[in-house]
Amino acid sequence: MKALCWEGVNKLGVEQVPDPVLRNEQDVIVRLIAGTTCGSDLHLIGGYIPFMRSGDVIGHEFLGEVVEVGAAVHRHRVGDRVVVCSFVGCGRCWYCAHDLWSLCDNTNTNPGIGQALFGADTGGIFGYSHAMGGLRGSHAEYVRVPFADYGAFPVPEGIDDTSALFVSDSVPTGWMGADLAGVKPGDVVAVWGCGAVGQMAARAAILLGAERVISIDRIPERLEMTERHIGSEVIDYTATDVGAELRERTGGRGPDVCIEAVGMEAHSDSPVHLYDQAKQQLRLQTDRPTAVRQAIHACRKGGTVFILGVFAGAVDKFPLGAVINKGLTVRGAQMHGQRYIPMLLDRMAAGELSTAHLATHSVTLDEAPRAYDLFKHKTDGCVRAVIRPGG
Repeated sequence: MKALCWEGVNKLGVEQVPDPVLRNEQDVIVRLIAGTTCGSDLHLIGGYIPFMRSGDVIGHEFLGEVVEVGAAVHRHRVGDRVVVCSFVGCGRCWYCAHDLWSLCDNTNTNPGIGQALFGADTGGIFGYSHAMGGLRGSHAEYVRVPFADYGAFPVPEGIDDTSALFVSDSVPTGWMGADLAGVKPGDVVAVWGCGAVGQMAARAAILLGAERVISIDRIPERLEMTERHIGSEVIDYTATDVGAELRERTGGRGPDVCIEAVGMEAHSDSPVHLYDQAKQQLRLQTDRPTAVRQAIHACRKGGTVFILGVFAGAVDKFPLGAVINKGLTVRGAQMHGQRYIPMLLDRMAAGELSTAHLATHSVTLDEAPRAYDLFKHKTDGCVRAVIRPGG
């Protein structure tokens, strides 16, 4: 079968790889209906995530049709249309039992790497380096889904493929940020980043009762999309001082909740960006924490900062003094999708969540390398490209 493979730093190629097979009686095999580009993949492509190997299949956000079912699978049958959570959870360990699915003890098949990097192993994730389990990714004609009873979810008939696709990762990631940050009625929430995850965090904050939601980015298409489809206020950070603007809009206090949805390749128009970029390129730090710093400085005293963006390791000049002296709560997590996906599908079916607008481009698997180039450089108005096996 064909698959999109990592072939080295800034190199992708469509290759022939062996068809997946059932390796465990709890597996299913799905035929890809649709996948999508994701900002997290750009970190892999750029060489910022360690433990990638040439020929690794990338991709982690996908929708498919079940074509083969393991003997111990009870919730799925051949022909089901399912959206699959990007993180794999066993459903049995202490972490899964406590709804901390991305921390599963049993789905990372390369234990030890996470111990060295983070102090503990994470759960496995599709197509995201051998540090995260080395599982084959979803940009392929067929995908093996481990622990399918816990990670694959039937899509209601009224939800179209493109809309359902984003419930695999972007929607639950954004919702988790607003939920675990404790957004409540009356709050003012600021969201850094107007990509798919940032837009979904903003929409979640609105649905959770926030009085005002303000989203920050620099790409005109993203800002317009967020304002029109999400209902959030927007700030173009290249046109104003973000900190001053947020104080102005909050009576001098600052937002109650700040959600960072940018990650390790954050951009800025300040001289600090050049410093961060140089240190990252020289591998003197693994991540550019520009948006995190700004969120911490902008947040009101006693407020909450939630970090949704992907970070790999160490950063420089983290404003720990601001955290302590302002009495901030700082949280972060990878996506506990199994906690949220059923509820999100229900909200989508009820018309409370709209995601189809995120798909600005549609390509075949053969065209996926070009789509990632458009996505990386934010050209041709590309917010997300949907990848289909053919046609």
